[in-house]
Amino acid sequence: MTREDNQPSPIRSDSRVATQQPPVTTPVQTHPDSTNDPAAGGEEGDGGGGGGGEVRDSRGRDDGAGAPPQPRPPRRRGRAGAVRQGAGHRPRRPPPGVPPPRPPARRRARSPRSTGHRELLDSGLCDAVIVSSPNMTHYEILMDIISHHQPHHILVEKPLCTTVQHCKKVIEAAQQRPDIIVQVGLEYRYMPPVAKLVDIVKSGTLGQVRMVAVREHRFPFLVKVNNWNRFNCNSGGTLVEKCCHFFDLMRLFAAANPVRVMASGAIDVNHKDEMYEGKVPDIIDNAYVIVEFDNGSRGMLDLCMFAEGSRNEQEISVVGDTGKGEAFVPESIVRFGKRTEGRDGVVTIMAEDDRIKYIYFAVPYHHSAFLGIKVFIMDPAIWSTSTSYLL
Repeated sequence: MTREDNQPSPIRSDSRVATQQPPVTTPVQTHPDSTNDPAAGGEEGDGGGGGGGEVRDSRGRDDGAGAPPQPRPPRRRGRAGAVRQGAGHRPRRPPPGVPPPRPPARRRARSPRSTGHRELLDSGLCDAVIVSSPNMTHYEILMDIISHHQPHHILVEKPLCTTVQHCKKVIEAAQQRPDIIVQVGLEYRYMPPVAKLVDIVKSGTLGQVRMVAVREHRFPFLVKVNNWNRFNCNSGGTLVEKCCHFFDLMRLFAAANPVRVMASGAIDVNHKDEMYEGKVPDIIDNAYVIVEFDNGSRGMLDLCMFAEGSRNEQEISVVGDTGKGEAFVPESIVRFGKRTEGRDGVVTIMAEDDRIKYIYFAVPYHHSAFLGIKVFIMDPAIWSTSTSYLL
């Protein structure tokens, strides 16, 4: 299919409906190649990392080393409510020898539960809401939060909604509420290797970005509660449910908006023998996508969800007119080099984030969702209008 659209992307990082910006990392250092084998496995959407030292808020301002201290209003205890609706993933057991993370009993006892998001909003117990319910529920929940008489800042897990029409309505509604921030959780930006590659691109090391290529070769979709992710009407489709991360990264690396899309995909292997309430899943399991941007750069996605025999789940390549950078997940390796220095000048580093103390469930995601939430709740705009947040 081919689509041409000269309009800018409906979600912009400088608008009230803001996509997360990656954290700023420390300057790139040269390290020897790592020979350690990566740990494998994990759930999509749980985990990940950020960059090195500094943290950037949702509008791209730095908040860390090298920046002057910013005055903050007096802190008071606040809370962020979470709309989960049974959680997206089935619970998984921790690795051998790792105790399950449980909050202190004192904190658990103080955390009331609501029967629905409307009851949570009316309770007055929280200043911000994290929406991590199934994709098809986002629109109704977001519209209820935005239209509520009490302001609540919002962090909504990707995708914003499952249809373009619903996305536009949410953005229009959010623009009428200057007293709240609506932010989309795109945690791939916070994975250490991806965040490091973002830093390299933004430093100008690669020159003007001309091509971005993302290869995701992985396992099939995991089982979720009530198997809601098996149907396009619930998830928005594979390219929305899973690959919105990569289209976001393409746009971030290219620093431009898409104007033309070409794609081809199919259901060739996965879920063909499954049936739920008399219906066979209709989500594609492989695709090629080409995206052209308004500055002349191009992006390409190579997706295969029956490629368990892959060393890495994601391989991301960014090529500029003076250099090339690559990131590999879950190996957490980043390579970059200049055209003038050739193959011998390629630098290889291991990307890590010291804010992640240990890897728990999802190794490929480096607990990046945690870092995305951390950036959201520490956003200076939220500090200036509301409270500090205790999750």
